[in-house]
Amino acid sequence: MSVLSDLEPKSVFTFFEEITKIPHGSGNVEQISDYLADFAKERKLFCIQDEWKNVIIVKEASAGYEEEPAIILQGHMDMVAVKKPDCEIDMRTEGLRAAVKGDVVYAEGTSLGGDDGIAVAYCLALLDSHTIKHPKLEVIFTVDEEVGMDGARAIDLSMLTGNRMVNLDSEDEGIFLTSCAGGARVKCRLPLVSEEGEGIAFKVTVGGLLGGHSGGEIHKERGNSNCLLGRLLQRVSRQIPVRLCEAKGGLADNAIPRETSALLVLEKKDGDTFQEILAGLEKEIQTELATKDPGFYIRAEAAGEGACPDSAADGGKRYRCVSAADTKKAADFLTALPNGVQAMSADMPGLVETSLNMGILEYVDGSGLLAEFSVRSSVESSKHALIDRLRAVTELAGGSNEVTGDYPGWTYRKDSPLRDKMVALYEKMYGTTPKVEAIHAGLECGILGSKIKDLDCVSIGPQMSAIHTTEETLSISSTGRVWEFLVALLEEKQ
Repeated sequence: MSVLSDLEPKSVFTFFEEITKIPHGSGNVEQISDYLADFAKERKLFCIQDEWKNVIIVKEASAGYEEEPAIILQGHMDMVAVKKPDCEIDMRTEGLRAAVKGDVVYAEGTSLGGDDGIAVAYCLALLDSHTIKHPKLEVIFTVDEEVGMDGARAIDLSMLTGNRMVNLDSEDEGIFLTSCAGGARVKCRLPLVSEEGEGIAFKVTVGGLLGGHSGGEIHKERGNSNCLLGRLLQRVSRQIPVRLCEAKGGLADNAIPRETSALLVLEKKDGDTFQEILAGLEKEIQTELATKDPGFYIRAEAAGEGACPDSAADGGKRYRCVSAADTKKAADFLTALPNGVQAMSADMPGLVETSLNMGILEYVDGSGLLAEFSVRSSVESSKHALIDRLRAVTELAGGSNEVTGDYPGWTYRKDSPLRDKMVALYEKMYGTTPKVEAIHAGLECGILGSKIKDLDCVSIGPQMSAIHTTEETLSISSTGRVWEFLVALLEEKQ
């Protein structure tokens, strides 16, 4: 049953709904990549699908536009696939349940993938049209942008002829992005000694947080459930012996985690003290986050004696867990690791210059403690200084670091004919001047710009909110206006 195909612009929402039916979380892009390649083949359009599953589709110029310079359109085909705890959808094998409420599209129980499914839908609608006039279109669909821009890093663009590019990976209508921060993923691992011990087990959950995109919303200083669990562990371990059995929080390095849980073992006599410590800490943090994250909570549920996995078989009262000393070390380690905004730009008021986000926290027996970060900065030296700081803290604690997905920022171009043309067209169409801004979140424009000589690029997109979360929405009316602008841009000759 179609839910979106009657929305306007009809062609865009028809394709967007088709995309939502295909699983396409980062690292699970084969189906969506094949769908795009098949789309091109059915329409007899030139298409390249590389070994990484990136796809390039080329459509020749409309009659009368043959002498116009080619224009590149670009977006990524993967999404951050997250769901609510009670959602039964398997996002690796099942599509989304798209729905409409008022002026927005959302997905029931999961993220929507408007970032960047709407870019894919715009491009498919343009490539499918027989009436829209346009210069030669060179359309780039990359993979795994959300986990380190791996597709952009690997793709070969040597066959492209254009050097003007409209990136469609922005979430604020009326804002033209012209530069962005660079970034990297940093995995910090701390070895921990596990042993058998006796006691009572509690499953502790830190949650109720708003989360969000670590590039677009890090400045809001919302609670990070992984960091807050570290604070909880430190508070408890400094007052009573406690042992860590399991910990898990967050779904992606670039999403501010909303919920983190841990399985803890303590002596039976300390049960009441443990509950008192948590109650006091919960009240303390609720006061701190009253405006930023009003839903914060700490929950502790008795897991029974010997109820955790890998318990001994002698009556079920023994556990495989981290020693009390190493649990305290893990707590101190998590507390010492930096998180959040580290510096604001001195050149652009209100712009975050440097930040990091502990997006993933995990411990299972024998694996060591993993804390995974997304590091961002518009100043390359500051980015590497922050990575060095993470390395120093981890090595001082006896751990190790792995840096992956290091990508450059996108430098502002003073002379940009494409930007000038887009601003003038926007003013003519809407009677107002768009904002020209930089963004702290990472875009693929910097990497792609290193592969396309003299790239002139602007990033735009329709209004979205709460991307990378289960509250993600896409504005219907804004989608229509950006489509209208995009079509007008292509039809306007130089």
